[in-house]
Amino acid sequence: MQLGGGDMKMKQTKYIFVTGGVLSGVGKGISAASIGAVLKARGLNVNIQKCDQYLNVDAGTLNPAEHGECFVTNDGAETDLDLGHYERFLDTDLTSSSSVMSGRVLRQVIDDERAGKYLGKTVQIVPHVITAMQEHIENAAKGFDVHIVEVGGTVGDIEGQSWIEAIRELGFRLGYRNCAYVHVVYLPYLGASKEFKTKPAQNAVKDLRNAGISPNVILARSESVAPDSIKNKLSLYGGVPHEAIGLLPNAKSIYEVPLSIANQKIDEYIVQHLEIKTKKPNLKQWKQLNKTISEDRSQSVKIGIVAKYLDNEDTYFSVIEALRASCWSQKTNLEFDWVNAEKVEKDGVQILEKYDGILVPGGFGSRGVEGMIMAAGYCLETGKSYLGLCLGLQVAVIAGARRGGLKDATSAEIHPSSKKSVIYIMSDQKGKEETGGTMRLGEYKASLVPKSKVAELYKNTKVTERHRHRYEVNLKFRKQIEKGGLVISGQSPDGTLVEFIEAQNHNFFVATQAHPEFKSRPTSPHPLFVGFIKSLKNK
Repeated sequence: MQLGGGDMKMKQTKYIFVTGGVLSGVGKGISAASIGAVLKARGLNVNIQKCDQYLNVDAGTLNPAEHGECFVTNDGAETDLDLGHYERFLDTDLTSSSSVMSGRVLRQVIDDERAGKYLGKTVQIVPHVITAMQEHIENAAKGFDVHIVEVGGTVGDIEGQSWIEAIRELGFRLGYRNCAYVHVVYLPYLGASKEFKTKPAQNAVKDLRNAGISPNVILARSESVAPDSIKNKLSLYGGVPHEAIGLLPNAKSIYEVPLSIANQKIDEYIVQHLEIKTKKPNLKQWKQLNKTISEDRSQSVKIGIVAKYLDNEDTYFSVIEALRASCWSQKTNLEFDWVNAEKVEKDGVQILEKYDGILVPGGFGSRGVEGMIMAAGYCLETGKSYLGLCLGLQVAVIAGARRGGLKDATSAEIHPSSKKSVIYIMSDQKGKEETGGTMRLGEYKASLVPKSKVAELYKNTKVTERHRHRYEVNLKFRKQIEKGGLVISGQSPDGTLVEFIEAQNHNFFVATQAHPEFKSRPTSPHPLFVGFIKSLKNK
């Protein structure tokens, strides 16, 4: 038996399946996370999962310029960026079970076949792959009142058909009142006739019905506010009641969406359909957050983000959300520019003069690294605030070592044969540079130097942060690094790995080998980001 909202007891986990139609990027992730946030505000124990159609085993080898950021969980899963939305909206730490790609399932089925587990049967999509997919979903749902499953891609995609069939069969087996299907569609606006068109949405619902699933709820996304009368046509041709249709125009902030879901009583319709007796949602926290976001602020900070993956705005999504949350907490407006690291290398550090502070995020490979080193060195020399994340720590260490007299200091990732690699490959990672799932991944502990800047920010000397990297600081060059003005302010508990560095006699120069952006929340911003923003305000 599982405990639900109030005094209710639930014999069966309830499932909500979120699918998308018309086009990709329609907002399924935000919609699923928002539904989860409102149900959690009702007192329910909610879990959430992304089932993606890609044949990759995980998101670790996907190009961030094409796919957006790779989000990392505490237990080291490399996942789709939607997991970041889920964690921020539900204010919870998810696990590897919350992210499943088709490649992972197919590899499992093939491995089982090779091991003889199917006893000589012909292995097929139905039932073997479908059953494996359902097992991933049901295992992740154990112990929760409600389990939300977002199916990646768009209904009708060839590679996504297996997941659609898996949730269709699962719903049939579990029963009508134990599953709700939410279909997110798009309403285009034609400027010539000045009207929203529902035909693409109607066709998207038809595609879902053709796959054997009748949606219980339709969420209609649009660029601007659609008239409420649009629900009449969606209801008639989509086959769902008027009250089961939610209109979701673009919002000033994604954190308005939970309130929009609740205001339209979509959550009420879902819990009634699922026959869950629960309390009304307590949305005080969400209302306060949105009030804070919308407040007029007189002060602004301008940050230059010196990076390399600039083809997709989602590449550093968690970094931007962490900056925003920190600015909200400090009643400060955020202004930022993407600065191509290669442009810094070409045009010089003077292009960074107009910024209050510089942030260098994570990344892989040699391209643009020299420009990042120049940016870190510039901040080290001038006293301009600097925050380095993962690769941002490594380039800062190189800049410090060069400043300390090691003129040819570099990284083994850039110059593998150099004898002056202040950043080098971990011994257990050699030979794995081009493989997925082999890095230092997930949450690791660090011990901070008492009275250091980072210990002051964390208000603690024992911290844990999430990692995603393969290269480390080579402590053989510690003397040169420290001579350049840097100090190692945090290490692994055994003292072998560098986790944090900072500059002496500097306004704010802090870098970490970790990815603290993954642990920031809109209502509880990460202390490193808050410290960075405070340093810009107090200039």
